[in-house]
Amino acid sequence: MIQTNKYNWPEKVHLLTKELHKEISLDNYNWHRYRGNKHRRSAELIISAISQLINDGDEAEIEDLLNQAILWIKEEIKDNGCKGH
Repeated sequence: MIQTNKYNWPEKVHLLTKELHKEISLDNYNWHRYRGNKHRRSAELIISAISQLINDGDEAEIEDLLNQAILWIKEEIKDNGCKGH
């Protein structure tokens, strides 16, 4: 039987990761405030990658998330703003 990564992490790690992801993620209430903040956007992508690692996510998706975070940190991508504003 192949042991999945899910069982390598204590339940507390799953809960803390979920809580941190919820706190960091942009939503309808803070989108305009943080959408252009490179540190906030990078952190959101990094915690998403960590969450994927802990929950047996797809390795290609994890790599994509981390690459996007690096692009935000380097300011190679930026938010273009909302077209309706």
